[in-house]
Amino acid sequence: MNVPSRLPWNWNGTADELDGFLPCDSLTQGRYVSLHRAIDVEADPASVFRWVCQLKEAPYSYDWLDNRGRRSPHTLTPGAEHLEIGQPFLIATIGSFEHDRHLSGAAIPRARRLYGVLAISYVVIPLADGSSRLLVRLNVEDDRALRRRVRRWVMAWGDLVMMRKQLLTLKQLAEQGGEWSRGRH
Repeated sequence: MNVPSRLPWNWNGTADELDGFLPCDSLTQGRYVSLHRAIDVEADPASVFRWVCQLKEAPYSYDWLDNRGRRSPHTLTPGAEHLEIGQPFLIATIGSFEHDRHLSGAAIPRARRLYGVLAISYVVIPLADGSSRLLVRLNVEDDRALRRRVRRWVMAWGDLVMMRKQLLTLKQLAEQGGEWSRGRH
């Protein structure tokens, strides 16, 4: 595993988070590069995880770009918290999960054609004060071919922009208990 610690490979991840094992690591074989994104959320882990489950419904990033202009739901979708191995979420299918702790998966074939082999984990870390930290690791195939290295570098920058927006949106929704203030998106 190759874990660069600077942009675009890491946004807000700590040294311990970059070095630790996450469930997506067991979904990736061979050499890969890890991208990390993390954010503190002033909500309990169960609430944050419930919003992570919403990723089965929508991407929660720039809807005009990655959701074909449809608005991501800003209220919890009944049943989205019911997880099963093989269910789709984002560009992956669920490979493992632990309620209130993590949701992990591997890329679907269409995403593999675009981005290469990848696996992802959304991990909710409880903090001492009852709040949470949301850590995302995206493992991307570490292919040494120049064309694939360029594709990975471009993808890392694009993912940074999109994932930062996604995490900020999930943070806001979890902290507001699902209430969305119109002027802040």
